[in-house]
Amino acid sequence: MNQQILTILEYMEKEKGIPRMEMVRTISDAIVFAAQKSVTAGQNLEVSINPKTGALKAYSLLTAVDSVGDVDREIHIQRAREENPEIKIGDTVRREIDPGTLGRIAAQAARYAISQSVREHERIRVTGQYERHVGKIVSGTIIRKEIHESRFPGKPPMTDFVVSVDGTEGILAQRDVIPGEEFRVGNSVRALLVGLSNGGFGPMLTLSRTSPHFVAALLQLEISELADGTVEVVRLVRDAGYRTKIAVRSRDPRVDPVGSCVGSHGIRIKNIIKELSGEKIDVMAYSDDLPKFFQEALRPAIPQNVQIDAVSQRIRFEVPESDLALVIGRGGKNARLTSRLLNWRLDIATASSGQVKFDINVQKAVEVLNAHVGLPADCASRLVAIGITTPDALEGVTVADLVDAGLKMKDAVLALDGYKSYKKSKETNSSGEDGTEEKQGAVQSAV
Repeated sequence: MNQQILTILEYMEKEKGIPRMEMVRTISDAIVFAAQKSVTAGQNLEVSINPKTGALKAYSLLTAVDSVGDVDREIHIQRAREENPEIKIGDTVRREIDPGTLGRIAAQAARYAISQSVREHERIRVTGQYERHVGKIVSGTIIRKEIHESRFPGKPPMTDFVVSVDGTEGILAQRDVIPGEEFRVGNSVRALLVGLSNGGFGPMLTLSRTSPHFVAALLQLEISELADGTVEVVRLVRDAGYRTKIAVRSRDPRVDPVGSCVGSHGIRIKNIIKELSGEKIDVMAYSDDLPKFFQEALRPAIPQNVQIDAVSQRIRFEVPESDLALVIGRGGKNARLTSRLLNWRLDIATASSGQVKFDINVQKAVEVLNAHVGLPADCASRLVAIGITTPDALEGVTVADLVDAGLKMKDAVLALDGYKSYKKSKETNSSGEDGTEEKQGAVQSAV
């Protein structure tokens, strides 16, 4: 056992940086504690380990008394003086015992003490080394994957990545990986150090690539104006894997905050986008003037009919139909990000919605004229444009009227002949079984 202890002491000192005397005290105390709870229950023990040889010695500590009441802890003064004539009542007698009597309990206690000591030393070392780096970016290497069953029935297993950061293990959970990213063992990875945790085998670093602060930290590394404080990030919102929106301002009126972040030909922001696996980044100028900041946040779309309700913290506005998809984004993500950036709720309408409705109604009127008067679509469109949206509207209209309105002679004649046929058919079938009159009235009303 002596050689085993010596080997452990040397390994801990060289590989783990744990001082030899610290390990000696830890192992000794652990053996005493375990033995007193088992094989030598009731006795006072002392264990010493030679730090140079690993030799282990054990002693039973007895108090010299003139009347023994507890044989496990006391010794009669006469017997004590047989070993040492100078012993007095109340003195402690150290009687050596065979370490082998401690047996398996001592070995288990030593192993447990070593394990606990290593964990505690690692915790102190990691805390001291990395606590000041929380909120900063660290680099590491993927050393293994850990697959866990999902907590939600029917969902696929979760894959977490264990990352070695200068010999210290960190965990990059799947929820902290940008959607769509794939990592293999051996890949290098950068992530934000968000905290320290106690893992099953010691302290671990908690890492994230989805935190908004990861983007902020990347910006600090890439953009000198942010690092030196000339430009500051006022607001930053992120939907990891989709888009990040950043509002910046400059403390120096001579420095363009957006240009500083984007860089010449976009080189600075492109480097960050590459690190984020293609995630889009919108950089805009911040303003304390809400309407101005709102306009900036919606670029390149141009809002119209903007109404700001300060009581309910809502902004109602319209955008051209061509910009609607851009403003809303996939699944409404862009609109939600903009709302979070502004910290106001957004009510978005289509500026051309009324026009779209009118166009639909015009098309319906053209179809009715085509069906009942027999006009080609282009001729029917001209009639609708001058207000003739139903066949009945042709009552009393002459060919000259239609020509004056822009129709060709043959089309004007065709329209009135068609109307006559329609009127005759209508008179014959006055019951209106096909519901034509109701349909025409509805179209006329809508247009």
